[in-house]
Amino acid sequence: MAVAAGIFVNNIIAALGTANLDLDLESETELKVALFTNSITADFDASTANAAYGAGVFNANEVSGTGYSAGGLVITTTTLTGSSGVMTFDSADPSWSSSTITNARGALIYNNVLSPKSAVVLSNLGADYSTSNGTFLITVSASGWFNVDLVP
Repeated sequence: MAVAAGIFVNNIIAALGTANLDLDLESETELKVALFTNSITADFDASTANAAYGAGVFNANEVSGTGYSAGGLVITTTTLTGSSGVMTFDSADPSWSSSTITNARGALIYNNVLSPKSAVVLSNLGADYSTSNGTFLITVSASGWFNVDLVP
């Protein structure tokens, strides 16, 4: 098993389709990022019930430790922009100060107020990272968490 990176297709379809899933990617209070170990294998085509924090593969293997609370933290300064046919989702760099976290590999962004807590994107951090009474910082790419080319 290994952490992959990707967008949760059925949750995006539910947000844009007739289900009208209230997935606000510009919320300053609803979106959270939680950290997981490399022991998860995400199914990016999972049903909305299973592509959620606390469900399916995200019901286990979340990191724990001093300075980290289950569920992660709220991400701020979120933006959803479009330019030249490319949609980009971005936020401020999330960080956990004075933390002791072991083997974080995946960062799951999800909506914390929906039921289920719908996953948006899973990011592979590229390696297992740990802190020992230090700051765990995710530096979001200059291109954002993800971008989608909407021009065929």
